[in-house]
Amino acid sequence: MDRSRPVEVVPTDGSATAARALGERLVAAVAGHGPAILPTGPGDPLPPASLRAPVAPGVAAVVTTSGSTGVPKAVLLSGTALAASATATAARLGGEGRWLLALPAHHVAGVQVLLRSARAGVPAAVMDLRGGFRPEAFAGAVAEARPSIARLSLVPTQLRRLLDDAGAGLDALRSIGAVLVGGAAAEAALLERARAAGVRVVTTYGMSETCGGCVYDGVPLDRVTVDIEDPDPSGAGRIVLGGATVADGYQGLDDPSFLPGRRFRTSDLGRVLPGGRLEVLGRADDVIVTGGEKVPPVVVEQALLSVPGVREACVVGVPDPEWGARVVAVITGAGLEPEAVRRDVAHRLGRAAPRAVRVLDELPLRGIGKPDRAAVRDLFAGHDVADGATRPS
Repeated sequence: MDRSRPVEVVPTDGSATAARALGERLVAAVAGHGPAILPTGPGDPLPPASLRAPVAPGVAAVVTTSGSTGVPKAVLLSGTALAASATATAARLGGEGRWLLALPAHHVAGVQVLLRSARAGVPAAVMDLRGGFRPEAFAGAVAEARPSIARLSLVPTQLRRLLDDAGAGLDALRSIGAVLVGGAAAEAALLERARAAGVRVVTTYGMSETCGGCVYDGVPLDRVTVDIEDPDPSGAGRIVLGGATVADGYQGLDDPSFLPGRRFRTSDLGRVLPGGRLEVLGRADDVIVTGGEKVPPVVVEQALLSVPGVREACVVGVPDPEWGARVVAVITGAGLEPEAVRRDVAHRLGRAAPRAVRVLDELPLRGIGKPDRAAVRDLFAGHDVADGATRPS
């Protein structure tokens, strides 16, 4: 007897109507009714048949990854794992509450907002994102929500826009009991600025393979484990997440990242600090080897962000015949002089300091707000990278 479960593709277009319809189908799927749900985003083509193949009975949602390391994969999320994530989140945040969906509904974070709010007994309030994320629209969505919004998930770019706007959107943000910030690394200065403005931010770390965020403010949620694989003398190594929120695997793919005992070997480096909190150091693939020295981009980015006026930073390595790779950076901010910024951090970072810095109006992004490092590398293509400048080759 075939006990597999069919998969239904549910398109979303950024509208509130489509998001609400997706939420209803997800709630039914988690409860064990109907097909498993595979959401797609605005303009996405129909997923290939291999990703739409029937799944095990316990799988409730099939969520595609961002494809940051190549071809996107389809993650199999069970109803049990999604429920465990929602329960642990409510416990960590001090109880259930209504959520506002301000992220694309088809990403794992959007799926979680829809399910967590439904679990609290009230459908999520939903922003219409067809015109992008705008502070005034956010303020309107919060004002119109009855009952009021208690929980929210944002990416750092959205948080920065609300802080920069400093208007009704920021006032609305202050009214929310817990603002989860994830999807990309949030620099310390941004978080400090938000807290100083009265925003109750909570950082999250996780991925589609762990039902989204499963480590809050560096501390794993209930029934979640964090291990560091093969740590170096500084305690840094590959992050391994385990526990009740780990996915059942990938659709049609036997991947060694899924380890026995419901554990997932991430692509990220990190270490556990003396107080027990996890510090994420960035993707292992992003580490730059220059002159034999390993440079995690996050270390350079933190130094750049400490320079007055620098709002955002993205650091990558570009090929170099002598050093193997050279460290380069793009930053955003008003009135910045690239060479002055480079000199400011050079004495602190030594060989890890960027050899060239460029100022952009905005960082190139992918997915729901992650820096697009490939696009940043492309900005330096065809240039000789010399200290403090990029010159056409």
